[in-house]
Amino acid sequence: MGNNIQDQNDQNKAPQHQVTVVLVPFPAQGHLNQAIHLSRILSSYSLPVHYVGSAIHNRQARERVHGWDPHSATNLHFHDFQVPFFTSPPPNPNSNTKFPSHLQPSFNASCRIREPVATLLRSLSAKFKRVVVIYDTLMASVVQDVVYLPNAEPYALHSVSAFTVFLYIWESMGKPFDIDDRIFSEEWNIPSIEGCFSFEFLNFMAGQYRFANLYRGKLYNTSRVIEAPYVDLLAREEVNGRKTQWAIGPLNPVNVSKGTKPNDKQRNHCLKWLDKQNPNSVMFISFGSTTCMQDEQIVELAIGLLKSEQKFIWLLRDADKGNVFERENENYVERVFQLPKGYEENVKDRGLIVREWAPQLEILEHPSTGGFMSHCGWNSCMESISNGIPIAAWPMHSDQPRNTVLVTQVLKIGVVVRDWDKRQEIVRSWIIENAVRKLMASKEGDDMRKRAQKLGFEARRSAEDGGVSRLELDAFVAHITR
Repeated sequence: MGNNIQDQNDQNKAPQHQVTVVLVPFPAQGHLNQAIHLSRILSSYSLPVHYVGSAIHNRQARERVHGWDPHSATNLHFHDFQVPFFTSPPPNPNSNTKFPSHLQPSFNASCRIREPVATLLRSLSAKFKRVVVIYDTLMASVVQDVVYLPNAEPYALHSVSAFTVFLYIWESMGKPFDIDDRIFSEEWNIPSIEGCFSFEFLNFMAGQYRFANLYRGKLYNTSRVIEAPYVDLLAREEVNGRKTQWAIGPLNPVNVSKGTKPNDKQRNHCLKWLDKQNPNSVMFISFGSTTCMQDEQIVELAIGLLKSEQKFIWLLRDADKGNVFERENENYVERVFQLPKGYEENVKDRGLIVREWAPQLEILEHPSTGGFMSHCGWNSCMESISNGIPIAAWPMHSDQPRNTVLVTQVLKIGVVVRDWDKRQEIVRSWIIENAVRKLMASKEGDDMRKRAQKLGFEARRSAEDGGVSRLELDAFVAHITR
């Protein structure tokens, strides 16, 4: 899979007016990202693809996507639906849980697009032999009317790891069968979901699970070269019935900078800074779009990075609000982060602090990047893994604590920065310093990097012609265009 993600393949083209695809993403950045990448991939099979959501979130998906231009796919259509007005409170850095509760009004409002989605589906149903609806599992209620269309087929998209999905289902079933201890060890100390979600979001998920059996099959943004044992466990009849599933990741494009030149004027300043650094010498720090840290924690992180004496790019931004474009309002007040006095001057020769949106894919792909301090959201994990970058794991909420186990203990391509059992505590600078040094400047870190690079190569290869993920993707397209 190169810069074009998927080559045009005449063999896989669906006949005109035969099959169309509708993508229904969940309105959080990592989910929007995965869905829009999948839209591009499917559109490259000459399938017309309809990406639906609120006008705000569709714009967010388009403007933040990296690695390709969403306007370049002529058969990718965006449907910007209006949602009820909602007020998103500011992120609360001092909340007892790091779950982004301030986004809940946005989540609730976005689920109110059921009616326009149903209208679109009815319209497409009259024009096409088959309407394929791929929906994020957290948006099942939006597509519930698909059952009334005889020529519509719903498929669920899981935007989290197979490891995490399987554990959740297996536990909810009461652990009905044993698992080989070679692929599931009690020594891994799997964290419970306590503290991972707000009470409101647990209720929201329960509302979506009411429609859990809509799907004809499931799609996973993972690859068998990364998670084969857990993909196989999910395929067991006790877990998935007799429905089909496809592991088609990585969905994110790889080799995104192929063909660009270091002196390109349009190139982001982060990448120009990386051009001047040695291979594998820079730690990239980013905690995703929903994380809101306390001021004290930011200071401790700053000191830890300083004392580590390692080079870094630190994406220092506040969490997104429900409408990320509120920043364009002249009355919008940006949060000011208080770093130690003279900090940026002290680190200017080896550290870059970025306060705006940054091209994460290109940063992770850059040869100077050697590590990624991350919240371990699955979108970031897949981008890091597919680029062969080991992870300093700092889980915040949702699926992230269990993704941390997958990264650090199963795949052995990362170190833990924040112990989930101590999530209420400030992570002190010496812990951060030691984690950064371990990943970036130790024999153990070098070994992790080698494993990550090998896995990254295999993950990229799996998405190319003849690779296991590409074969599963071809099989899915053959299935929906049968």
